[in-house]
Amino acid sequence: MTAPARPPAAASSPRRDLATVAGSAPPRIGTDAAAEARHSARTGVASLLGAATNGLLGFVLAVVITRGYGTAGSGVFFAAIGVVTVAAAVCTLGAETGLIWTLPRRRAGASGDAARILPVALIPPLAAALVVAAVGVVGAEPLASRLLDAPDADGALVIALSFAAVPLVVGMTLLLAVVRCVRPIRAYLAVQSVLLPLARPVLVGVAVLAGWGLVAGLTGWLVPAALALLVCLTLVAGPLGVGRGVALRPRPTDWRTFWRFALPRAASAVIDAGAVWVGVLLTSVLAGQAEAGVFGAVGRYILAGQLAMQGLRVAVSPQLSRLLGHGQPATAAAVHRQLTVWAVVLSWPVYLLLAIHGRAFLQIFGADFSAGATAMTVLALAMLVNTGVGNVQSLLLMSGRSGLHLAAASAGLLVTVSLGVLLIPGHGATGAAAAWAAGIVTENLIAFGCARAVIGQPLVDATMLRAALAVVVAVGGAATVGALVGGRVLVGLAVTVGVLVAAGVGVSTVPRVRRGIRVTMGQIRGGTPDGAPPRP
Repeated sequence: MTAPARPPAAASSPRRDLATVAGSAPPRIGTDAAAEARHSARTGVASLLGAATNGLLGFVLAVVITRGYGTAGSGVFFAAIGVVTVAAAVCTLGAETGLIWTLPRRRAGASGDAARILPVALIPPLAAALVVAAVGVVGAEPLASRLLDAPDADGALVIALSFAAVPLVVGMTLLLAVVRCVRPIRAYLAVQSVLLPLARPVLVGVAVLAGWGLVAGLTGWLVPAALALLVCLTLVAGPLGVGRGVALRPRPTDWRTFWRFALPRAASAVIDAGAVWVGVLLTSVLAGQAEAGVFGAVGRYILAGQLAMQGLRVAVSPQLSRLLGHGQPATAAAVHRQLTVWAVVLSWPVYLLLAIHGRAFLQIFGADFSAGATAMTVLALAMLVNTGVGNVQSLLLMSGRSGLHLAAASAGLLVTVSLGVLLIPGHGATGAAAAWAAGIVTENLIAFGCARAVIGQPLVDATMLRAALAVVVAVGGAATVGALVGGRVLVGLAVTVGVLVAAGVGVSTVPRVRRGIRVTMGQIRGGTPDGAPPRP
């Protein structure tokens, strides 16, 4: 296991570090946890806004796919996306997380040492992606015969196109990680949370309206990745000094340090990225395309609910790397606890609504998809555990313990696949959901225990427990009222939303709640913990 690398000795020189270059200059090492909390609050809000945009547009994309192609066609489409996602995660080799771990500890600019890591991080993944793409294109036809119920020429072409796009997706993923470290977070969000999710439903929708079929639809899903890649190339060149005489030749120690961390992450990244898609592919093989389409639709809602967690992870990972690299585990744990409260408050209402009103949400995709209501409930309850423990995976990774993260992820995958093989043939999408839910709970409980041992600081406090209880009582109660009054259909969901809005307006008039809002807004604006402007 690799210990977290210490910052370079020259870190105190006048050269700028990447946090400063990125426009999110965090407090200097040695400041208190409140300053770090204010920094995480500002970046966290930006990431959450991006996640909300991403989630909304992702939902629109799911509606376009399911409405445009039906259960069987959307099953093929989701399987193709699964091929791209899993293959790209395999080929990335964990380098995207390695970049986020490494770059905040290096110096930017033409005289810095940050650009030296680019060949180390880019060359092996891109080489692996080219090999996988070539093999996948050649073997597309026999693979299509195994994945699809009734493979035809279009099905084989969809699979071939998916593999051909793997190098493109790998390059985009790696450069997005660099953008996150060298540019303000708004630049990253503009690409990841606006450009990609906005362009995809538009282009796929054009293909659907024109009647061009699955191949054109998948092409519409892939083209935005090429645009994002070009934008990222433009964004990273300046801050790293590329083209201005910066040294790009890495040292032998750069290779060893980087890949000692990244390789264990490579396997866990495959598991993380492919969690829902493993279920889609297993369901397609063991229960047919229609069941895979239903499970894929359920998975879209589950992943949309996770966007708040992903947004917070994007915001906090470089900060955690810096704090843990400089020997401040207590401050890192405080930041983790703060953002876990945010995750519970923002994500648990979504999952409670999905658990109780899953049928209503699925009816938006079409009547055939309401069969996934039980699967939705099972997965939504499992995601309460995932969100409740917070971003413990980021704590492990940013502390350099990628091996422990791999162990937790591998245990979750083993449970998911083992139960999936047993449950999917007889229970279809519901069996796939039960298997994935068990894997989610297993991985998160193991990761939580490992993170608590590594950090050596409490990861749960009374504030988190009070927030969880308040959300369960408020949202769970409102959802139950809606289900009793209007049923677990769209009418009941509308009643639930009305009750929540009315309750929210009432609670916002309570002085203690209003003070809490002022404090949070003060943190976001960069004020002091009580919401007042910082003293000069």
